[in-house]
Amino acid sequence: MDKVIGIDLGTTNSCVAIYEGGVTQVIPNSEGSRTTPSIVAFTPDGQRLVGNIAKRQAVANPSSTVFATKRMIGRKLKTPEVQRMQMTAPYKIAAADNGDASVVVHGRRYTPQEIGAFVLRQLKEAAQEYLEQTVKDAVITVPAYFDDSQRQATRDAGRLAGLNVLRIINEPTAAALAYGIGADSSGTIAVYDLGGGTFDISVLEFSQGVFQVKATHGDTFLGGEDVDARLMDVLLDSFMQETGIDLHADPVALQRLKDAAERAKIELSSVDETEISLPFLTADANGPKHLRRILTRTELEQLCEDLIAATIDHCRDAMSAAGVQPTQITDVLLVGGMTKMPAVQRAVQHFFNRAPNRTVNPDEAVAVGAAIQGAILAGDVSEVVLLDVVPLSLGIETSGGLLTKLIPRNATVPCSITEVFTTSEDYQPLVNVHVLQGERPLAADNTSLARFELVGIPPALRGVPKIELTFSIDANGILSVSARDLGTKREQLVRVRATSGLTEGAIERILSEAEQFQDADRINVELADIRRRIQGLIYTTERSLGESANYLTEGELDQIRADLENARRSADTADLNRIQATLRDLEKSAFRITEVMYKDFS
Repeated sequence: MDKVIGIDLGTTNSCVAIYEGGVTQVIPNSEGSRTTPSIVAFTPDGQRLVGNIAKRQAVANPSSTVFATKRMIGRKLKTPEVQRMQMTAPYKIAAADNGDASVVVHGRRYTPQEIGAFVLRQLKEAAQEYLEQTVKDAVITVPAYFDDSQRQATRDAGRLAGLNVLRIINEPTAAALAYGIGADSSGTIAVYDLGGGTFDISVLEFSQGVFQVKATHGDTFLGGEDVDARLMDVLLDSFMQETGIDLHADPVALQRLKDAAERAKIELSSVDETEISLPFLTADANGPKHLRRILTRTELEQLCEDLIAATIDHCRDAMSAAGVQPTQITDVLLVGGMTKMPAVQRAVQHFFNRAPNRTVNPDEAVAVGAAIQGAILAGDVSEVVLLDVVPLSLGIETSGGLLTKLIPRNATVPCSITEVFTTSEDYQPLVNVHVLQGERPLAADNTSLARFELVGIPPALRGVPKIELTFSIDANGILSVSARDLGTKREQLVRVRATSGLTEGAIERILSEAEQFQDADRINVELADIRRRIQGLIYTTERSLGESANYLTEGELDQIRADLENARRSADTADLNRIQATLRDLEKSAFRITEVMYKDFS
């Protein structure tokens, strides 16, 4: 079987790993970083930037720099979580044709799946360069509390990135694999996973290489982004009080504040106080306005005290669902960047009455576990068995608008259940089945997954027809439903109208566009690369020229200055051949300067 990579597609950062030769290796990106920011930017000249390069230009290009879209994947625009994002995001969030949340950049709409696919493609290319071979198969992780729509959407993102997604696994479960591979110990462990956008707590029994998830709980809209938002609100309010200027409508200022808040949060994990300094944040009739503030760790911890408390509430619910006491937990694993925060570590230690295990890198553990799962699927690892659970109950809407649960939460996957339904009216020609996921008693308060119309039912009095519905959840935690008329013994026509996510037609269209514009995308990447090279060479050549001008003839000086001018002009064009030609000419001039500088040492 081909190599299978493991990918942690995170809200803030993403990571890719591979299992080979009995060890797991985190694969660095093109810049040498072991994690890649989950950020995509679109420049005015049509370039698409992903990762660190996108993050670096965010302040100058805030409305076209997209981040944290994992929080929107598989969600409708009207959901409270997306509405909160819409209020603060510097980029535009709008509804797609089916009501799903999407982002709009330069007049074009992108789904969260497409944005995720751009990040996944970047990770895929890094893996291919590292392995020196084509990579297609992958295991991708999702928060344990992702519902069916969000899991389907993540799988679609992988497909758009040109990946064959062999398995979708829960992030805490993947982290447990990273912790326990090859271990002979046994016990019950808890995985506390607090990342940039989501929180999960999973309880697993661990024995002789067998991982069985007993219970999971969490919140798909609770993480480091919320801490950043709290801190931004404080900075905005204090700036308003000091200057009378409201920065909420200034996307550049908001982006600078977000970057500063994130840096301060990270710094306060290792120091007691830090300075937030943003000169020339804005200006009014009286001149430029600056922001300067000393922030202490205590202040930050007070700001997010309720957020940390909410994670402990989820821990308590997970313990109850698993039927264990915190004192019965033999080890607690910390996963996700936010677990580096001392207040988080203290809260976890207090709840479980034991110091958490910090031997696994919280930024890389999930990708490492996904790579191990990939090795299991490829047959490279045989001594590990993974038994996961469904995070939320599945059921249907019944009379009175109630949710009737068919598959309870924390049921081990894969699993299947069959129920028989009938008609509620005489001579009813079809049966509407509304499939839901959630824990609330009323159907309207839960997530709608799909609506099924079972048509062609023979005329009969109510209660006579017998329609058998089978609900099946695969190892990815993804639901499928089949239907059969017990009277005729024939499969009945089932029309599924997905309530969210990309349709098959939309996926095919996006894939077709990607193939159609593959050459143009490649040229844009080459243009971005060669522009960086020529701009760097212009800088170093100008600097060297100033230091060695006295050693060059007038003719050489004129030629070098002409090459510099040509290089500057070509760098602003989209003519790849012209840029390459001027780059070669400038390289010759740079070599001439080097020869003059070192001639006395030869």
